[in-house]
Amino acid sequence: MTKCAIIGAGITGLSAAYYLRQEDSAIEIDVLEASDVAGGKIKTFQKDGYTIELGPESYLGRKKIMTELAEAIGLKDEIVVNNTGKSYIYAKNKLYPIPGGSILGIPTEIKPFIATRLISPIGKLRAGLDYVIKPKPMTPDVSVGAFFRRRLGNETLENLIEPLLSGIYGADIDKLSLKSTFPDFKATEEKHGSLIKGMRASKKKMPKRPQPAPGQFRQFKNGLMSFVNALVNDLESKQVQMKYNHKVEAIERLENGYMLTINGEKVHYDHVIITVPHTIFRDWFNDAPLQYFNEMETTSVATVVMAFDAEQVNNEENGTGFVIAKNSDTVITACTWTDKKWSHTTPPGKTLLRAYVGRPGSNVVRDNDDEAIVKLARKDLDKMMEIKGEPEFTIVTKLFNSMPQYEVGHIDRIRAIQHYIKTQYPGLVITGASFEAVGLPDCVSQGQRAALQIAHH
Repeated sequence: MTKCAIIGAGITGLSAAYYLRQEDSAIEIDVLEASDVAGGKIKTFQKDGYTIELGPESYLGRKKIMTELAEAIGLKDEIVVNNTGKSYIYAKNKLYPIPGGSILGIPTEIKPFIATRLISPIGKLRAGLDYVIKPKPMTPDVSVGAFFRRRLGNETLENLIEPLLSGIYGADIDKLSLKSTFPDFKATEEKHGSLIKGMRASKKKMPKRPQPAPGQFRQFKNGLMSFVNALVNDLESKQVQMKYNHKVEAIERLENGYMLTINGEKVHYDHVIITVPHTIFRDWFNDAPLQYFNEMETTSVATVVMAFDAEQVNNEENGTGFVIAKNSDTVITACTWTDKKWSHTTPPGKTLLRAYVGRPGSNVVRDNDDEAIVKLARKDLDKMMEIKGEPEFTIVTKLFNSMPQYEVGHIDRIRAIQHYIKTQYPGLVITGASFEAVGLPDCVSQGQRAALQIAHH
């Protein structure tokens, strides 16, 4: 009987197992996980009425594949949508609402952009030059920072766009690849001759949302870990073997498949799907094309959760949180007002704050213990809102080397690597966040594609 090893029990690996079983009811599937629990970066903490995410917070609802998977495994009634409200940017030592009508910081409505104090009059005039600046060829790639600086100017980029875009990838926007992350912006600019014109035209074609518009993000009543557990239960009910504390140490290609060294023992598989980060799998290959993963940068980040009695935090803003402009003198990069964004997470009478720490090139996460990181985060939060006394509890979660950096040229090198693997390693697929996208639905999609590739092989 044909056997497939799926290395890694994060969202990508679990999704690959799910879709592979859908395609082939007979294939033997082993999910090999080095730790003692599934879920990868996902970790949900529940205590005394709190449901707190220590890793990823939620997923983007418009990417429907994760919702469809959740419904397929019986979680349709567990899905919750975030509460809506204003989002803010902290810049120039103050919180500013994100101008209405902006899409990822790109202005599509004139009045809100003119009215905002986040951008100076000169900065607004510079952004208006987007209407007359002709598109420039991307040969073959350019940084997100270079693209937006040319279209909209430094101030709009640094105070409005950069905090939103870099927060998604934990990246240096002047190294982040446009082709790998937001190629549609370039296509829009070339089609319309102006980024703003193009975004406005695209917005007009969108179906009108009801007022107030629903939240963009999705979660589960018992946290993201409940999704992981339901997916694992579904897999086990379909004879997928979940093997925890199984550390893969080496992979050897054979004429009839692959020999994996697992905890010192050799095990043969016909097919292999690798979903672990590149910082792990790069040690298993010495092929020249895969040496790219030895130079790919990563960013270490941390989340800092602080729980308070409601009267301790004076926050009357009708919002869900804020991101921070890079030119601000802060350690934190963003903060979610979790109890306002997700009602199910926090008991009545409590306030829950979730701050994010870690920028590209910064060692703050590595160089400080949990207590020091809490103090640094609290010092920053005190600049942005009035907080009295000490929190009821704090939780610091460090994720070392967790954010792969898609620098200029990334996707072209990834395409070349994928072609090389397909020709030189038949029946083996490498996928996951190190390749194409970091969001949870993107990881589900990559797992699905890997499964289809193996099934059709």
